[in-house]
Amino acid sequence: MRGARRRLCSALLLAYGLFSLYAAYTVFLRPRRPAAPRPPHRDRRGPRDNDHVSLGNEEWNPWEADEKNEQIASQQRYENNVKMIKNARSHLEQTSLRVQIWGKAAIGLYLWQHIFEGHLEPADVTAPWREGSQKAGKTYFSFITGPSVVPGYFSVEAENVVLVLNGREKAKIAYATQWLHYAQTLIQTHKIQRVAVVLLGNEQCNNEWIQPYLKRHGGFVNLLFVTYDYALVNEEDIFQWPLGVATYRNFPVVEPSWSMLHDPRSYLCNFLGTVYKNSSRETLMEILKQDGLDKLCWIAAREQWQPQETNESFKNYQDALLQSDLTLSPVGINTECYRIYEACSYGSLPVIEDVMTPGDCGNSSMYHSAPLQLLKTMGAPFIFIKNWKELPAILEKEKKMSLQEKIQRRKKLIEWYQNFKAWMRQKFINTLENSFLPSDKG
Repeated sequence: MRGARRRLCSALLLAYGLFSLYAAYTVFLRPRRPAAPRPPHRDRRGPRDNDHVSLGNEEWNPWEADEKNEQIASQQRYENNVKMIKNARSHLEQTSLRVQIWGKAAIGLYLWQHIFEGHLEPADVTAPWREGSQKAGKTYFSFITGPSVVPGYFSVEAENVVLVLNGREKAKIAYATQWLHYAQTLIQTHKIQRVAVVLLGNEQCNNEWIQPYLKRHGGFVNLLFVTYDYALVNEEDIFQWPLGVATYRNFPVVEPSWSMLHDPRSYLCNFLGTVYKNSSRETLMEILKQDGLDKLCWIAAREQWQPQETNESFKNYQDALLQSDLTLSPVGINTECYRIYEACSYGSLPVIEDVMTPGDCGNSSMYHSAPLQLLKTMGAPFIFIKNWKELPAILEKEKKMSLQEKIQRRKKLIEWYQNFKAWMRQKFINTLENSFLPSDKG
């Protein structure tokens, strides 16, 4: 009995093993036969051209319908995205701005290299033609400069132009008007549509010559950005522009370094400049000589202004800014001068003689923040004094300051100057776009 049961169990196990092997062969190893062809589908319209296509070679896929639906949905999403991109590009092409800047005064380099942080090719400052470009906001800017940029002898590549001019003296004004007449001709012949001017104004704010060219006076210039405290600045079509650094002397874009911020400096103050007869600069020199204050500062006075620097004198000037905690800025023909911005570049705090100079610039009775209205509005962290007799007390306080306090002040000054340039850049772009782009209203 036991033997019979044993044989029966063995037979069952053998049968189970054979069945398992056959099942595995069927699933994994056996060649598949083509399915029997399905009869062609017929409808009331008769046979279609693709009815002869055999479906017998296709594997049956239980998820086929879902996959086809997903493919259709994916294709639809792709087409919708393409449409959205095309619409966005079309909208951008309709609303974006192309502006070409013609740099025909050195102040244009301050605009492009210092405020816009743009590059120029070639890098050689003596090259007859230099150019650069960048996208900012909704606007594509291109910049050209150099002696080879002459009216009628270069390609006008935008409908909107910013013309950078020097209007400081008669000879410069005569040259500037040639460019304005050229721009006016391009407007009249529909080669360009809109013009803005960045003007290095007269130090006494005698800028009446530019007024007939402004649209408000029947001219064609939409916007004017002008240096110094010009009394007609209205923040509508006339805007104050910073004088900046002396790019005509190739003053560089200065990148702050660790040592610039943290190293102790050898001098309390510096003044390298021209001392005019019967000016407050003579008073400054006398005060510095009292009690040996001139020995604490880097002083290099000259009797006559020099437009060009030698390599040695320029290096001395940069070293003085870098090695001094304070930079003294007495008034010249105007209160605003390149020295203010150059000192900021090196973290040397400007000490500014805060008085109005003779001329037609905005007077303090009408403009409470004049002079230097732009800098004061932007919260410049400078030391403003009314008389150089205040200087000894300032230097005495300077002696007692710790290095850590001076480091914090340098950081604050350099950060303010970087923010100031960024703010001027954004204001310039916004002003152009608000004036030049078509309005979305009504």
